[in-house]
Amino acid sequence: MCKSRNIKDAFYLFYASKEELFFDVIMRIQTRVVNLTKATLGETPTKESLCNTLKLIYREYIKIPFILEMNSPDFIAFMNRLPKEKKIEELAFHGDNDIRNIIKDSKLQYKINEDKGNSAFAILFMPNSNKEKLPYNHLEVIDFMIEVLIESVFE
Repeated sequence: MCKSRNIKDAFYLFYASKEELFFDVIMRIQTRVVNLTKATLGETPTKESLCNTLKLIYREYIKIPFILEMNSPDFIAFMNRLPKEKKIEELAFHGDNDIRNIIKDSKLQYKINEDKGNSAFAILFMPNSNKEKLPYNHLEVIDFMIEVLIESVFE
């Protein structure tokens, strides 16, 4: 990325390290997803707005697959090289805006155990390298699964 001396010097004017850049990119993606979530859900979330929001979030995540691979050695290595204060402060802020908390603050009521419902949604966002091998369009399948889950999880 920064082969020439001038570009490399300019890079370090903005970031102390590659890890700082990586973290900034992760935080910008998270901010975009949080803003998208809030804008799509609206003031009083409904099952339909939650369904549409989850579909949009999934599409955002598959554009940037590395964000779903938080257990990969590269992701862990980058995170471990960052100052702990930075990680804790920033991740705490973004953790307060995750989908579980947004659902909790909404008027949507669970039909089933809350942890079971949240876990079912979480599975949809786990990395899956085999989606291209499915005999049916994987986005249509994800949309179907989200729709079925919404109806099964919420009143």
